[in-house]
Amino acid sequence: MLAVNERLPYLRGKTSKLSSRPGCYIMKNEGGKIIYIGKAKNLKNRVSSYFRKDADHLPKVAKMVSNVYDYDFIITDSEFEALVLECSLIKQYKPKYNILLKDDKGYSYIKITQGDFPRLQCALQKYDDGARYIGPYTSSYAVKQAVNEANRVFRLPDCHKKFPEDFGKGRPCLNFHINKCMGVCRGCISKEEYAGIIDSAIDLIVNGSEASVEQMTEDMLKAAENLEFEKAARLRDMINALSKTTMEQKIIDEDRKDCDVIAAAVMNENACISVVMYRGGRLFDKASFFMKEQDNTAEMREEFIMQYYSVRDYVPKNIFVDMELEDAENITQFLKMRCEHAVSIACPKRGEMLKLVELSRSNASEYLSINVGRTGKEIVALDELAKALDLQKPPRLIECYDISNLGNTNVVAGMVVFENGRPNKKLYRKFAVKDVIGQDDYACMREVVKRRFEHYKNGDEAFAFKPDLILLDGGTGHVNTIAPLLKEMEIDIPLYGLVKDSKHRTRAIATGGSEISLSQRSAGFHLITEIQDEVHRFAITFQRSKRKAAYGLRLTEVKGIGEAKAKLILKNFKTKEALKAASVEQLMQAAKVNEETAIQLKEIIGEM
Repeated sequence: MLAVNERLPYLRGKTSKLSSRPGCYIMKNEGGKIIYIGKAKNLKNRVSSYFRKDADHLPKVAKMVSNVYDYDFIITDSEFEALVLECSLIKQYKPKYNILLKDDKGYSYIKITQGDFPRLQCALQKYDDGARYIGPYTSSYAVKQAVNEANRVFRLPDCHKKFPEDFGKGRPCLNFHINKCMGVCRGCISKEEYAGIIDSAIDLIVNGSEASVEQMTEDMLKAAENLEFEKAARLRDMINALSKTTMEQKIIDEDRKDCDVIAAAVMNENACISVVMYRGGRLFDKASFFMKEQDNTAEMREEFIMQYYSVRDYVPKNIFVDMELEDAENITQFLKMRCEHAVSIACPKRGEMLKLVELSRSNASEYLSINVGRTGKEIVALDELAKALDLQKPPRLIECYDISNLGNTNVVAGMVVFENGRPNKKLYRKFAVKDVIGQDDYACMREVVKRRFEHYKNGDEAFAFKPDLILLDGGTGHVNTIAPLLKEMEIDIPLYGLVKDSKHRTRAIATGGSEISLSQRSAGFHLITEIQDEVHRFAITFQRSKRKAAYGLRLTEVKGIGEAKAKLILKNFKTKEALKAASVEQLMQAAKVNEETAIQLKEIIGEM
């Protein structure tokens, strides 16, 4: 019986924070050696299946799980990309359990049958039948996907007819008529042409699409020159289908097909830098590194690049980073001397390369989130907010203020605090505006913020914390009112406003002179929306409680109505409108009083 893996609680905890995106997972033993590599459409669901309590694994899987000390992962953009990456990683690392299991029935192969018109098929065993086998692969589902995709793109037959024996026997099937099969059964395709198509299909599965497209394009042009228009049309259709299939993959242009994409994620005293590597225009591998955050995050990246490539055998011609490097010129010169070819370091601002940088940042964020107990989305949101507001580092503590009033009375304010992207309700504070008479949001906000930081300066323990960012529920006017106050009090904290649209929804960030817009689909925008909604909820809830307390105090002016009966009345009539609409009989029943007392209550309520 296998020993229970004592690391399972840690592995379950780590997996609970894992991304649900597609990618590859890499199991490691206690010595850090890779023992198994797999792919998943949903990383969190797949990896969780290994570490579930009372999981009923097959013996080979149970043995692998018993030796897992930790695991790594690489996020991809699609399941197909994860499949290609999995194959690449297995070839590169040759993990123990991948290799040991290669002949088991749980492994899958791509089979190319014998004959003049071979077929692409999935196989669970490797037989001595003269066929060609490619593999093994860890996932039978992934192999089926790859074979089905190749058959679809190249319109290969999947019927049971035998060629050339069945040429011209019967009509072509439905797949031919709906353009899903090239119609080999008609006898119009030579075995030489068919062999070339099979080679392109195999090349697509093993090496990717680039070589296949180049060869097919060359063959199409030759066919057109030789007036073989039907053949040229078939090749054209295959090229178009292949281009559509690979569109979702991260394909780098010809001049940048070998490159490294470097991005960092930072939270408090922890940082992670991820290097996503592309070779031959396709995702090849990823490496992630933890380090302590430095004051200048650009310097952190520069130091990392110098150390990382000092021990690498290969330096690509193009390196893309997520932040401008001040010393980029000297670094590129160093790398050029080391690898003896030109090296470019760039920070993309738009287009496909920016998307690659964002993918690398996602890898870094997800990796860091596991280490610091936060989700990758929270880390990305704080990072996006820091970049949008030009902060030196992502804010740990964010304070936000909102004023709430009903007419000229019971003016209050709420202060909410978000710590590392999450609300920290222990640090929330309530303020009753004392000095401002009437509706003056600017004056009320000034009073509240002034009182908050007077408490801070006087050493009040309830206000001893200092935020990294202050947000006001309001626009330019609010920022221009509070900014001089903070300067006067010598409080050096970034200050911004949160602007709402006509439907009371978050629209932009006010700077005091202009506005900063964030994409409404970005994690940073969702964070500021959550903060603004939360401070509004907190302030208005406090204002309502103050209003109820005031109503209750007026009700106790009636003889025979104490605090208990006043609360009972307010409980039965929860709004001011409901209270005013209550009849004498309803008040008698709710407060359990006689008619005379109920009449007096009705008079008091009418004055409120």
